[in-house]
Amino acid sequence: MQDQSASPVPAPAPAPVATWRIVTAAILDFTTAFFVLGHAVALVSGGTTATGFQLNGLPATVLFVLIIAYFVIGNRTGGTLWKRLLGVPVRRSA
Repeated sequence: MQDQSASPVPAPAPAPVATWRIVTAAILDFTTAFFVLGHAVALVSGGTTATGFQLNGLPATVLFVLIIAYFVIGNRTGGTLWKRLLGVPVRRSA
């Protein structure tokens, strides 16, 4: 008798995503993170102005770190806000 052990079948490759979705998600993610997190940091640090917010020094550095954290944590947990909304999958490195 032949040994007919089942060999694993590779998963099909995911369908390619339209470039416009990837670019749009990146632009909207950065814009959203900048304004939402920037306003939050400005409220805490007293950097709000009549037209929005202005951050210098440490508050600006905090905003920079928070934006990086948004992208790192978002991509590790299945995608940032706009990637999820626009259906852009997160690529996992092997």
